[in-house]
Amino acid sequence: MAHTDRMKLFSRRDLDRIASLGTLLNAEPITAWSDPRAPALLATADVVLGHWGCPPLDSDMLALAPNLGLFAYAAGTVKSVVSDGLWQRDIRVTSGALANAEPVAEFTLASIFFANKRVFWRAGGPFALDDVAQNAQLGNYNRTIGLVGASMVGRRVIELLKPFPHLRVTLYDPFVTLEQANALGVEKQGLNELCAGCDVLSIHAPELPSTRHMIGPDQLALLKDGAVVINTARGSLLDHDALGVHAGEGRILAVLDVTDPEPLPDDHPLRAMPNVVLTPHLAGSQGSEVKRMTEYVIDEIARWSRNQPAANEVTKDQLDRIA
Repeated sequence: MAHTDRMKLFSRRDLDRIASLGTLLNAEPITAWSDPRAPALLATADVVLGHWGCPPLDSDMLALAPNLGLFAYAAGTVKSVVSDGLWQRDIRVTSGALANAEPVAEFTLASIFFANKRVFWRAGGPFALDDVAQNAQLGNYNRTIGLVGASMVGRRVIELLKPFPHLRVTLYDPFVTLEQANALGVEKQGLNELCAGCDVLSIHAPELPSTRHMIGPDQLALLKDGAVVINTARGSLLDHDALGVHAGEGRILAVLDVTDPEPLPDDHPLRAMPNVVLTPHLAGSQGSEVKRMTEYVIDEIARWSRNQPAANEVTKDQLDRIA
C-alpha cells in the first residue's frame, strides 16, 4: 500500500491497523508523484490512500501503478484528484464524504435552532420580555425548514430533524422523486415554492455549473421577512449580491460558512451587516472530527481487502451531480 499527502493525521495505531490488512509500503507520506520513492512504491501498490492535498491520479501516475485496485480518499469530494484512467481500469474509488457529512449536518442543525432563537444576533443583549412574549419570529415551534438538495449532508440533516415533529421539513431536489421524498419524511416542493414557504432556507446542493447562483434574486425575494439563509455547501450556490440587497434592507438574515470568493474581501458589504454571520468554512471535519474520516477510510480498505462492497463508492456517472 502507498499513501499520500497529509498522512500525519493518521496515528501510529491507524498505521498499525492498515498494516494488519496488508503490507504498508510507506509510513511517510508522498506529496507528489515526482518523489523519487514513488515509482518503486507504485509498482507494487494495490491501494493508494489519499487525503486533502493529494496529487491527481493522472495517466502518468496510473502508468506507474499496474496493480492499483483501490483509491481510498479520506476526505470529501474526489473531483480534483480522479481521472478517466481510474474508471477505464475499473479501479474502485471511495470517498470519506459520508464521514465528513456528519459534522456539517450537526453544524447545520445547531445553526437552525440558534437562528430561530436569534441567538447569533441577541447574544450579550438584555433580556427583553416583549420579545419573549410577542415576537412571532422567535422560536423553534411550528417552523418550516426548507432544504435545497438531498445530498449526503442534506439527508443527514433530515435524519437529525426527525426527533422534532413540530418542525416541518420541505425539500427541493430535482433528482428525488415524490415517493423518495415521502420515504425520507419530507415534503417535495419546487424551488420557488420552497423559498416562499420556509422560515429557514438551508443549502445542501453540489457545486456544479448548473447550480451556480441557484439561490438568486428571484428566490431571495420570495423569502418571507425574517427568514434565515444558511449555507454550508459552497459559496457559489448563493448570489451574494442579491443576498446583500435583501440582508442590507434588514429583511432576511444569513449564516454563511462558505462564501464566494472565500474568504470574502475585508471590504465586502456582507461583512458589515449585523444580520449576517460569517464563519470560516468550519462546518466540515475539524480537530477530533478528522479521526472519523481516518477510521472511515481504513474501514473502506478493510472492505476492499475482503471483497466486500464499499460503504461509499464513487462512480464516474455520479461526478456530474455530487459535490
